[in-house]
Amino acid sequence: MRKSLIAISLLLCASLAQGAEPLRVFVSVLPQQTFVERIGGSHVVVESMVRPGFSPHTYEPTPSQVARLAEADLYVRIGMPFEDAWMERLRAANPKMRILDARDGITLREMAAHDHDDEAGAEGHAHASDHEHDQEHEHEHDEAHDHDQAHNHEHAETELDPHIWTSPVLVRQMVGNLRETLTELDPAHAQDYAANLTAFSTELDALDRDIRADLAHLTQRRFMVFHPAWGYFAETYGLTQIPIEKAGKEPGPRSLTALIDQARREQVRVIFVQPQFPRKAAEQVARAIDGRVEVIDPLAPDYVGNLRQVARVIGSSEP
Repeated sequence: MRKSLIAISLLLCASLAQGAEPLRVFVSVLPQQTFVERIGGSHVVVESMVRPGFSPHTYEPTPSQVARLAEADLYVRIGMPFEDAWMERLRAANPKMRILDARDGITLREMAAHDHDDEAGAEGHAHASDHEHDQEHEHEHDEAHDHDQAHNHEHAETELDPHIWTSPVLVRQMVGNLRETLTELDPAHAQDYAANLTAFSTELDALDRDIRADLAHLTQRRFMVFHPAWGYFAETYGLTQIPIEKAGKEPGPRSLTALIDQARREQVRVIFVQPQFPRKAAEQVARAIDGRVEVIDPLAPDYVGNLRQVARVIGSSEP
């Protein structure tokens, strides 16, 4: 009799776990949605705030999104500008919502800004010129994502780069933290989250190896982009991105001439753009150097397939 009661209890617990409502999770950008879905599986329903075709740097949540956030269990932030402007309102709409910062434990870098006077630069970085700095700012990681205060982004040269997902090595760290948070919110499915993490981590490791192989032959390891979204990718793989825009603005005639001169010196043949930004300046540079423009999108939801394509495009850009 006792054994029968235990068996019935176990069946009831399993039935309750299977019938439980999935966790409702919001993220900032589409690649994050992929990460949560890969770790959470059928136990999560995920929505990205920034919808396809929109720029996360100028995005504002819609009223319907804010209404749905009132029912969310978890928000995974990543450092996009709209988060600082909206986070307090999002908290007010749903005080019980857990907030996970995907940047926890990651050393952040400053957003790259094109500098026509500093030709060398550092691996994976481009530094703003001295005359654009009224003072130097030293940002520690814990200052970067203070959850209770909004940040001032008026000085683009000191804005911290939120595009951490462009490095598979950093994503592996991010999804480990995500698994822990999902497990805390939903301990009944802890084994599923752990198994999903193992499977996705294996895929990320393979992606990392393949990217390194695709880029190993490059002797010219600088590439030109309109928007500097690839700093962590560049840093991980020993590359340097040369951004065309500065503070979200296209270059003027003088800056454009300097960019063209630099592209010639660096033997750049391909200018990379992303679909959310204008490509006029990139096309002007490409025409001047007899090169071409290629589209690479850091916001593509097919994370693994997209980064493989990015590596192939960059790997084939050397003349």
